Amino acid sequence: MNDEQRTLMHNGLWKNNPALVQILGLCPLLAVSNNTINALGLGIATLFVLILSNTLVAATRHWVRSEIRIPVFVLLIASAVTIAETLIQAFAYPLYQALGIYLALIVTNCAIIARAEAYAVKNSVPMAALDGAFMGVGFMWVLVLLGAMREILSQGTILAGADRLFGEGVDLTISVMNLESGIILAALPAGAFIGYGLLIAAKNAIDHYSGKRRVHLANPYTKTPTSIEHEQITR
Repeated sequence: MNDEQRTLMHNGLWKNNPALVQILGLCPLLAVSNNTINALGLGIATLFVLILSNTLVAATRHWVRSEIRIPVFVLLIASAVTIAETLIQAFAYPLYQALGIYLALIVTNCAIIARAEAYAVKNSVPMAALDGAFMGVGFMWVLVLLGAMREILSQGTILAGADRLFGEGVDLTISVMNLESGIILAALPAGAFIGYGLLIAAKNAIDHYSGKRRVHLANPYTKTPTSIEHEQITR
């Protein structure tokens, strides 16, 4: 993996994550993340659309005039969404019913049109597909983590209803804790906003700690606010 590919991976999964940093695609992110399986299903569909739409945009970029590029991008994205919707309807119909309108609304996901406009239209097909893959995985892990948090707090389980995604008879339910009555707030839209806010706060805290640690490792003699305060106390 070369430097550009490592940069794409770092940006998609963490530094420029479409869900935690760009704050894009919030409508399906908050609406569908009430349990892990629905979140995983929508995450896989979004990943598929990102890879396919980025590939189509990069492959046709030399034939599309700049004045009409946005309508053409939307048309290509809509085609990719239609393919994903048809596949889920054919092979995972219960999941298709559970996701409802939010599956078709992937067309309006700003993260997808943003990658087409910011990266795919300026780069080769392989790199555009790779960018779509990393951005899609970045969006999917946030979606699944938020879904797992909400499912655990509201039901005490994780991966309940796996048959909707993996087929009839498949049961991957894991009981995390016994709850006589779960926290209903976690299953409601307000719980989605609270959980999403906590994830953003955790990401910012990790970045802040990592930044301070890098500065300290680069110059171990740099005085941190804590060491300065300690010196003032001991004088």
